[in-house]
Amino acid sequence: MTHDLTGTADAVRAGAASATGLMQASIEAANGSACTRAFVRTFFESALTHAMAVDLQLEAGLPLPPLAGLAISVKDLFDVQGFPSTGASRAMSDAKPADRDCLAVQRLRRAGAALIGHCNMSEFAFSGVGINPHYGTPRNPVTLKLDKKPRIPGGSTSGGAVSVAGGAAWATLGSDTGGSIRIPAALQGLVGFKNTKRLTPLDGAIPLSQSLDTACAITLSVRDAVLLHEILSDTRVQLTHRPLRQRRFAVARELMQDGMDATVATAFERTLAQLREAGAQIEEISIGPLLELGKLLARGSLPAAESWAWHRQRISEREADYDPRVVQRIRTGEHMSAADYIDVVNGRSAWITRMQAALQGVDAVLSPTVPIVAPEIAPLVASDEHFFAANSLLLRNTAVVNMLDGCALSLPCHTSREMPVGLMVWSTALRDDTVLDAGLQIEAALAPHRQPPALVAAT
Repeated sequence: MTHDLTGTADAVRAGAASATGLMQASIEAANGSACTRAFVRTFFESALTHAMAVDLQLEAGLPLPPLAGLAISVKDLFDVQGFPSTGASRAMSDAKPADRDCLAVQRLRRAGAALIGHCNMSEFAFSGVGINPHYGTPRNPVTLKLDKKPRIPGGSTSGGAVSVAGGAAWATLGSDTGGSIRIPAALQGLVGFKNTKRLTPLDGAIPLSQSLDTACAITLSVRDAVLLHEILSDTRVQLTHRPLRQRRFAVARELMQDGMDATVATAFERTLAQLREAGAQIEEISIGPLLELGKLLARGSLPAAESWAWHRQRISEREADYDPRVVQRIRTGEHMSAADYIDVVNGRSAWITRMQAALQGVDAVLSPTVPIVAPEIAPLVASDEHFFAANSLLLRNTAVVNMLDGCALSLPCHTSREMPVGLMVWSTALRDDTVLDAGLQIEAALAPHRQPPALVAAT
């Protein structure tokens, strides 16, 4: 793949492309219609200065860092020195500029990233839909090319995904608490990798849930996902490159395939057939603990309880500046007792142990990332009932992995004539290298059957 971050950085290092010229194109795309409402604030001047410095470095014969001065966007949760972090909320309008970069941003800069801007998002990362009443909702630029109906970008890393699909950034730094990286990636035909939480730093980021928040990235390819994970986790991914015929995948009978719309069902079944044809061992199995998750969640919500602890003072002072739907969800944690919270934490730990036992001997599980294609924006803005129903459905599959403290990759599995659909490859904690390694093989097997990502950026 030549039009992803890895290939483009190689072109800059070879002198076949200019970091400055590429940054100018990124800025033009950021100002274009595909990226309308994708950014809360931009860092164009500093990004261009950084790209120019990279070109001078190359002219001087000095080696370039991995990201080679290419544009990377940042979710408006992560501190960038000199700018406020506001969670895309009016309730944070009094936030002061950050004194320093958060650790994840520091690692991106050290790897040569040119930060192009803070991206729009679901307020405080609450929802898989991506609607924001303060800064407006960015339209899904990929689906617009297919049917012209304004559809949701997916959330909560909505603007970040749009910045990548719209050609303004080569990757975006975001967060994933219940699917906030993988959902917008799936709905926009991109790649999203949710790593094991403990591997990447969250220092200097506005929290949603201390138990579930994960810092990770949306990219244009799986090899870009590997690169960004290595940078953010400060580790080296160990790739075996085992062919598909030497891998065993599972498909869950329970939960994960429920409620698929026709487009997702067609793409998912076709993908399984293509992978089997390529030699993959895929077995439909019963993962009994999946059915227990609903009972656990009914006892209380970790994100609600933990976000209430962070937001309660600000809500008491500035509730009118919040999205009412966000306040409604945060307040569900207001009356959770300490005993109930501890029960949920302990129940989750026991559930993780049962899930690990159920997945022994499997390289990864294959599921639809989300069971539906991107819904239209207008009905979800107009109706709480429609909004919360869509949000629940969008989060259902992805949130399993967060509760599992696991890792998951979403990669496109649709054709150029279909709405974007994501295939989720997931496993238990610290199986990140295995999931990424398998993802590379799956991406290669599916490549002959589908158009590359970045549909908007490439046109």
